[in-house]
Amino acid sequence: MNPDQPLLFFDSGVGGLSVLGPTRALLPTAPIVYAADSAGFPYGTKSEAEIASRVPALLGRLVERFQPRLVAIACNTACTIALDHFRAALDVPVVGTVPAIKVAAEMTRSGAIGVLGTEATIRQRYVDDLAEQFASGQTVARHGSSELVELAERKLAGSLPSVEEVRSATLPLFEQDGGEAIDVVVLACTHFPLLEDELRQAFPQVSWVDGGAGIARRIAFLTRGQPWPDSCPDGIALFTGAPPGGPLLAALASYGLTETANL
Repeated sequence: MNPDQPLLFFDSGVGGLSVLGPTRALLPTAPIVYAADSAGFPYGTKSEAEIASRVPALLGRLVERFQPRLVAIACNTACTIALDHFRAALDVPVVGTVPAIKVAAEMTRSGAIGVLGTEATIRQRYVDDLAEQFASGQTVARHGSSELVELAERKLAGSLPSVEEVRSATLPLFEQDGGEAIDVVVLACTHFPLLEDELRQAFPQVSWVDGGAGIARRIAFLTRGQPWPDSCPDGIALFTGAPPGGPLLAALASYGLTETANL
């Protein structure tokens, strides 16, 4: 294993940074390539067929170009649709991102949890199966919001959302039958932890959980014993659409992504 072989993170936009952050904390000198399919953003409003055909082609190009030691698909929507397909298509270890329903079901005191994701994620059978396996007998409300995805992207681009904007986009989750009892919400989109400060202010009575830390631990486990550089190399951020500018460049740099390019 070459110490310079990178970890490859993939998402439709900047949401995967909520997975990259805790991974950096565990593996501080890991070489990083972060790929955002910004030309295909957002995934949450696309069909299953579109995602299942688009993502493997992009991942194949990235793996061929960068020869990563591991691929982290930091997108709940893509993973709930076709994670097994991605694993079969790539000849490297693949870590996926799925809703942390098990954690929420163990935390709730009221017996009511929420799943906040994209429209595409919350309608997947994969989510049904997680709820049946880990939250049987509990109330599991779901809400899909493309607006929250956009607000997270805007936040990292320097346009801070208001607490009221975040509250308005999230409120339908709590307005469903039994929603008033929800005390734990699963952030089933990697963009949403980027809005956690606003979510906590809007709904202070609720606990918010996401899979970022667990995914980071999984990446560290799968790469245990492998050599790493002595110091942290510059990370690379790739975009299929227009290259980032302004505040987003500063946000990327805060995650160690100091080089940007088009894919």
